Amino acid sequence: MSIEVQNLTKIYGAQRAVDGISFSLKPGEIVGFLGPNGAGKSTTMKILTGYLHPSSGTAKVADYDLSSQSMAARRCVGYLPEHNPLYTDMYVKEFLLFSGKLYGMSGKTLTSRVEEMIALCGLEVERKKKIGQLSKGYRQRVGLAQSFLHDPAVLILDEPTTGLDPNQILEIRELIKTAGHNKTVLFSTHIMQEVEALCDRVIIINRGKVVSDTSLQILRQSGNSMEEIFRNLTI
Repeated sequence: MSIEVQNLTKIYGAQRAVDGISFSLKPGEIVGFLGPNGAGKSTTMKILTGYLHPSSGTAKVADYDLSSQSMAARRCVGYLPEHNPLYTDMYVKEFLLFSGKLYGMSGKTLTSRVEEMIALCGLEVERKKKIGQLSKGYRQRVGLAQSFLHDPAVLILDEPTTGLDPNQILEIRELIKTAGHNKTVLFSTHIMQEVEALCDRVIIINRGKVVSDTSLQILRQSGNSMEEIFRNLTI
């Protein structure tokens, strides 16, 4: 499995942000991780990237246990957090070269890969600008380029289209489809159209618990709209 979660729990004081959830993702799957704000999506993703330690349970990425093989697991992950952390005083290409070095890349391999990501993410026109000068849509493109840079087997994207205008949303969706080809992709959203545009499968979480884990096709066959399904499952 590319991602395997068993009885995962994260407790903050008296609050169970994640409450004993289990799920797994096979190689090549694109899975939507849905839920209302505060459902536990971001906390789960932070555990899967090694940013947070769980209170109990286990999480594996690319068969590496995050509790004992955290660094090996992280090398297999490309991560775009909800609040895209970028060095706004750096130029686009400069930032990607810097990020590649952090991944252990160097020389012609690094420069070639950076050029490939600039082309793939549509950053050619912006490559010589400082990140602080970019629109939010282009900043998201830089964040995605950084997460794809080391050619990870697993992509974890936390609400990658939040705050973008309709045209930017379509562009980012297409970029995820293209760059995520042959990769395992877990991305969180609370936008149903996002799921219908990108996903093979949907995991819905509410109040820290998984309330549904099924294919998009089965959800559609229920006869209800995606909005009705989501509303009923999260009441």
